Amino acid sequence: MIGVAQRMLKRRALAEEAVQDAFVLIWRHAARFDPQRGAGLTWIYAILRNRSLSILRDEKRTETSDAPIGEETASEEDDPETVMSKLSDAKALHACMETLPPQRRGLVLLAFVQGLTHGEIAGKLALPIGTVKSWIRRSLISLKECLG
Repeated sequence: MIGVAQRMLKRRALAEEAVQDAFVLIWRHAARFDPQRGAGLTWIYAILRNRSLSILRDEKRTETSDAPIGEETASEEDDPETVMSKLSDAKALHACMETLPPQRRGLVLLAFVQGLTHGEIAGKLALPIGTVKSWIRRSLISLKECLG
C-alpha cells in the first residue's frame, strides 16, 4: 500500500500519511463493505486511492517531486538559513528572500522547501498558528511583488 501511495504522491511522508488515513477509514467503515459489489482488496485500494487524491487536493501540493531545489538536497535537520544557501539556480528568488526578515524567511522555507504544514511549523517554533499563517501569507505577497 505504501508503494501505491508513494507512486501517486511522490513523497514517502505523504504516502505514509495516506496509508494511515486509509486504514483508519477502513476500520471505521468496515460495515459498509459489500462482498457482492467487489473484492475486499479492490475496496481497500479504492479507499487508499481516494485518500491520496484528497491529500494532493487538500494540501494543494503542486510540486511533489523529491528532486532537490538546488544542487544539494535540503534535509529536515537543516535550519532555514542553511536551506536558503542551497538554493543555487534561483538567483532572483534568493535575492527576494534576502529582503524578508529572517524569521519570516525561515517560515517560508520550512513550508515550501521542507514541506511542513502550518500546524507543524507552529508546533516546531512554538508560535500561534494564526501568526504562522499570516506571516507566510505576507511573505509570499512580498515575494510576488519582488519577483514581479
